[in-house]
Amino acid sequence: MAVIPACMSRRENSSLSNKANDPTPGGNRPRTAVLLAVPLLCWSVAAAAADAPPSTDATAPNATGPNATGPNAAGPNATAQDANGPEQWAIHGQSTYTQQFQPTFRSPYQGPQTLSSAANGRETFDATLYAGFRPWQGAEIWINPEVDQGFGLGNSFGVAGYLSGEAYKLGEKDPYYRMSRAFFRQTIDLGGEAQKVDPDLNQLGGSQSANRVVITIGKFAVVDIFDANKYAHDPRNDFLNWSVLDIGTFDYAADAWGATYGAAAEWYQDWWAARVGVFDLSDVPNSIHLSLPLFHQTQFVAELEERHTLWDQPGKFKFLYWLSRGNLGTYADALALAAATGTTPSTAAVRDYRSKYGVVLNLEQQLMPDLGMFARVGWTQGGVEEVDFTDIDQSVQVGLSLTGARWGRPDDTVGLAAVANQISRAAKEYLAAGGLGGIIGDGQLPMAGPEQILETYYSFAAFSFAKLTGDYQLVNNPGYNRQRGPVSVFALRLHTEF
Repeated sequence: MAVIPACMSRRENSSLSNKANDPTPGGNRPRTAVLLAVPLLCWSVAAAAADAPPSTDATAPNATGPNATGPNAAGPNATAQDANGPEQWAIHGQSTYTQQFQPTFRSPYQGPQTLSSAANGRETFDATLYAGFRPWQGAEIWINPEVDQGFGLGNSFGVAGYLSGEAYKLGEKDPYYRMSRAFFRQTIDLGGEAQKVDPDLNQLGGSQSANRVVITIGKFAVVDIFDANKYAHDPRNDFLNWSVLDIGTFDYAADAWGATYGAAAEWYQDWWAARVGVFDLSDVPNSIHLSLPLFHQTQFVAELEERHTLWDQPGKFKFLYWLSRGNLGTYADALALAAATGTTPSTAAVRDYRSKYGVVLNLEQQLMPDLGMFARVGWTQGGVEEVDFTDIDQSVQVGLSLTGARWGRPDDTVGLAAVANQISRAAKEYLAAGGLGGIIGDGQLPMAGPEQILETYYSFAAFSFAKLTGDYQLVNNPGYNRQRGPVSVFALRLHTEF
């Protein structure tokens, strides 16, 4: 069964930066948000008391993508859940508080979308309700109302591989409500081995066949289904950096909160799976609004997945292709217009209906029962502006994830990842001339270089329902600028889930 994840990369980027709402350095503590979240979470605990709790298996995949071959997709062994039949409804909840701190770093000049070189801290907080029911066999309907609050460092500007998947660009010092997801999912069994499906966020407990078709329609995130990776895909439980959670070149359709309207179909068969989807782009790049009428500006996504066993350990390899058709500008056109008019180049001034595409290779491989590795490689058409994600045209990432079973902490996890991001020559010339990208732009770029990121974290399972995580990131050449940085970023994250 395909699983809509508990979270996704937060990629807020808009001309509406809401800097007027930016609090003083140190960030505004979410006291009001906490008060609002307490009754929500208490309700979820009471309502879920009669239901089987979410899986706490330390080796299980994150709630991101299909549990086709992982430990949660158990064999035909009978359980209490099987005896009671499929779960008919469920209410769960989560809350996540993240505090980030950035010390001073070298920065000879500042631009309109530069990460401030002054020492500062910011916090984010969110609380989500997951309410779902089963209208008929194989079907599920879910809604995810959410309360959000807080700011990312630099208002989420200044680093292409941005620093927190829990930070919105459109930060707010006061809590606000939104409907993060609302979707329908239908699973059609095609036969094969019976697999147990554990109750989880946006997933009702029950069973499914190994061979199946899954259809999802509604409001959700493209990366809920595509580009999933067991070890790096969830900013509430593993890494924080955007270009680690998802490949930075996957410019997937989304509004300012990372979700969109669309439909996806998945076919699981034997050792392989195939996915296709169509999604609505934002009305203009990085907008808070989606394009209307729906699918006038559209993204098509296709992914092939191969499941294998290597050294007696399970793994997956995926190939993803995406194509966007919408009103987009090119860096060459923007530079030509600026030269002719004596103005600063802007892709917004030269937008026309055109295509942008890219490809991604995605590997997850268990090396030992408690150790896994992941790697992604991505490329996208470099001459066309970024649409809804971030300013990365080529990216390579590799990392490791280790549970704490060796030291008697099987629910703990430690992770390490390294990423190298790059942009095209045309994009460098555009930024050097003073143009602004989606989330970067220093007003000049005399010495361009690859953006290099190292991230590590330790997730400590304080309770069965709560994890405390310490995270560190080192960013070299932030925004592809050799004259700036390196930047160190420290983070503390508290995540509870019921």
